[in-house]
Amino acid sequence: MTSDANQWDPDDYDDSHSFVYERSADLIDVLDPHSGERVLDLGCGTGHLTHDIAERGADVIGIDADPEMVERARENYPELNFRQADAREIVLDSPADAAFSNAALHWIPGADQDAVLEAVADALAEDGRFVAEMGGHGNVASITDALEAELTDRGYGFEHPWYFPTIGEYTPRLERAGFAVRDARLFDRPTTLEGTDGLRNWIEMFGDSFFEGIPDDESEAIVSAAEDRLRETHFDGQDWSVDYRRLRFRAVRD
Repeated sequence: MTSDANQWDPDDYDDSHSFVYERSADLIDVLDPHSGERVLDLGCGTGHLTHDIAERGADVIGIDADPEMVERARENYPELNFRQADAREIVLDSPADAAFSNAALHWIPGADQDAVLEAVADALAEDGRFVAEMGGHGNVASITDALEAELTDRGYGFEHPWYFPTIGEYTPRLERAGFAVRDARLFDRPTTLEGTDGLRNWIEMFGDSFFEGIPDDESEAIVSAAEDRLRETHFDGQDWSVDYRRLRFRAVRD
């Protein structure tokens, strides 16, 4: 991934937010890595899906912009190749047969998306495939709407920190970068955030950029008010449910 304002906690990511990679494990079946293939995992996080790809026999390289996530990936799977790298500046000593990405591309600003897709295309061999899943249009809209309302009511500015495109917006970007899009779909994936603090924990894990420059006590009040806005519709008394929506695509370098 490219750098972002979020401060990543590898322990929290693996312990409380493992659904990010667990619920996308079937994406590896779409990638269908083969023994001896070279695969680039873009935005590898703590390395669990990178490991799953390697288990299929592929020679996989995991890259991520966050040094703590890369360090944890190396601790988790010391036998694999992990690198801290900017997704806009991918450097490989030889082309990859395939590129893979889960839950990473939406962290890259829209203005940088073309540069990233061009870098992926340049890293692939001819006919190399690119399989990825990211947040799609409308992803976690209930959370962002609640936070936007609370921030603006208190006189703070609001800027959406993620890039959640439509299919019609993203497939032309892939095509301009030199890919032939073989499949693309946008689908809902309602996701449970376990425990009474599930929503709060999610915001604390992923939403740092909402609260830049805001005092801690005011940030706490905003999160509590957002919980109140969503409690009736998104909390069952034990767990929270949020409106994940994913954009998944399979493309081939033309």
